[in-house]
Amino acid sequence: MSSTSQWIEVDGDDGKFGAYLALPRGGKGPGIVLAQEIFGVNAHIRGVADQYAADGYVVLAPDLFWRQGARIELGYDEADWKRAVELKTATDTGKARADVAAAAATLRALPGVEGRIASIGYCYGGLLSYHAAADGVVDAAIAYYGGGIQNALDRADGIRLPLMLHFGGKDSHIPMSAVKSVAERFAEQDNVEIHVYPEAEHGFNCSHRASYHQQSAALAHGYSLIFLSEML
Repeated sequence: MSSTSQWIEVDGDDGKFGAYLALPRGGKGPGIVLAQEIFGVNAHIRGVADQYAADGYVVLAPDLFWRQGARIELGYDEADWKRAVELKTATDTGKARADVAAAAATLRALPGVEGRIASIGYCYGGLLSYHAAADGVVDAAIAYYGGGIQNALDRADGIRLPLMLHFGGKDSHIPMSAVKSVAERFAEQDNVEIHVYPEAEHGFNCSHRASYHQQSAALAHGYSLIFLSEML
């Protein structure tokens, strides 16, 4: 890909933590804070960062499990799934939201970042991207299969910036009843765009997983790029 990458440090509220920085050719562009799945800033998340960098964005993916161990990186077998769930359960979402905010502030201060920034999150990171929109720490937000958004709709009134949500129609972790409740809550808000992919399972964007669904991933990436180009 036409990008370069490195790990940098972010000053958080209660300590420093690492973040994977991917730069586009030329080193300049709008910014994206990329919020990880429950598997850490692993090869998939770094690949997504590199992909968006190749698309012309400065991407920063914070290590949100740093309090439990720096740069924890998991795969998708049974043992890693178990460990990932343990890590997510032990993570304070309030502190993770603060980490995303700190990453956003760091991203805005980078010399190569021109203009506005967005957050993009996957799985647990999707929920955090939703919170980033409600917290107002970014200028636009995208959430892929954000688990728990349906339980945080009390924050919906505070979301005035552009928000895009992607859900799988066959998601075994997020039932369609949850997606319906989210869609109904935002039905009157023109700033929120929701896409449901009928054949997609949870994690459909991740080519490292058995649940990867190429057509849905390609469509979602296309919608996301259009959204980013218009909003940033």
